[in-house]
Amino acid sequence: MGTILLLSFAILLIIGVPIPFSLGISSLLVLLAGDMNTILVPQRIIVGTDSFSLLAIPFFILSGELMYRGGLSKRLINVANAFIGRFTAGLAYVTTTAATFFAAISGSAPATTAAIGSIMIPEMEKKGYSRDFGAALATAAGPIGQMIPPSIPMVVWAVMANVSITRLFLAGVIPGILMGIALCIVSYVIAKKRNIPKSGAEFSWKATFNALKDGFWALMSPVIVLGGIYGGFFTPTEAAAISVVYGFIVGLFIYKDLKLSEIPAILINSVKTTTMVVFVISVASLFGWIMANNNIAQIIANAILSISTNKIVILLLINVLLLILGCIMDNIAAMVILASVLSYIAAQIGVDPVQFGAIVVINFAVGMITPPIGYSLFVGASISGLSIEKVSKALWPFLLAEIVVLMLLTYIPAITLYLPNLIMGMN
Repeated sequence: MGTILLLSFAILLIIGVPIPFSLGISSLLVLLAGDMNTILVPQRIIVGTDSFSLLAIPFFILSGELMYRGGLSKRLINVANAFIGRFTAGLAYVTTTAATFFAAISGSAPATTAAIGSIMIPEMEKKGYSRDFGAALATAAGPIGQMIPPSIPMVVWAVMANVSITRLFLAGVIPGILMGIALCIVSYVIAKKRNIPKSGAEFSWKATFNALKDGFWALMSPVIVLGGIYGGFFTPTEAAAISVVYGFIVGLFIYKDLKLSEIPAILINSVKTTTMVVFVISVASLFGWIMANNNIAQIIANAILSISTNKIVILLLINVLLLILGCIMDNIAAMVILASVLSYIAAQIGVDPVQFGAIVVINFAVGMITPPIGYSLFVGASISGLSIEKVSKALWPFLLAEIVVLMLLTYIPAITLYLPNLIMGMN
């Protein structure tokens, strides 16, 4: 059964069948070959998506759409520009900083790249940066959307691996900030090498105050949502619903950038995105159940553990495996399929499940910018009008910086566990 499952899945991928359909078809073939009742297909699909916590996904997707159309991303950029736009590589810092703030709104790598890149790529080009540099930076900043909470992939992993969503959210904060700092360092080196002139206006208290005043409600969004979660006022799922209401009110009545006529299009876009994500989760959960039912997950885990018993080596192998899978598989599907395998391995080598969850999510976040299946890469190329090959070439320095951060959080547990232990210990 395991051979049929994995071989058929690999063949379907090779001939170009989309990943969700490859997962579903290969799962169905195993059921038919084993003379099992195909009623298991809808049953396992329903079971795989029957979770209150997964309701956070459509709410965060809708929230990101509302806040993007409502002008919150534009005001976050203005605030960042007022503080750091005047330095060498200032606009690159603004792009990264704005992406970090927007990440605390959208929870999605492609959404972060789209929201920030659509504004900053043309602006950077006007100020002397090459278009491929701007596209590469906006693409590389996208994965911060999957690290800084709220994060849609973190919700998925927490549900599948039975880990606290709140603790996993906290585990992503410091890695997300470190990722932003790493991108800024690379941007500074490139700007110095290419002699890109400083582009921002001199610091002005008046301009800074005006930017903060205009951006106040945008800055308050992560404070309200995340403060409510960590303060114990509401669950992550409830926070997602609150963020929708907040984004609607601020965009429509305060900033007035959001128009009622845009609501149907926003809802349709959100439904399309949600449908794709949930469809992947549902068929991947069926695939994962078949793997577990046929002990395939256990066999794979034992094979990895047989290579070495050294914790450092095993973690390195897992990172390499996840980075490769991130290049060729949808991250949500991969997480659902591998949750039982990877969780078992982590338990065997004594890695904290919260730290391990952060490692998995951030690995796949980096995979969002790598070809051939890097969604943020597709978005960055699309909004810049450049080819994927050209953006990929300019992306390598940023990708290497992100891998360095990934290695640091893999082998220094305090990077991911300090905030969860500190804040959850206070409650």
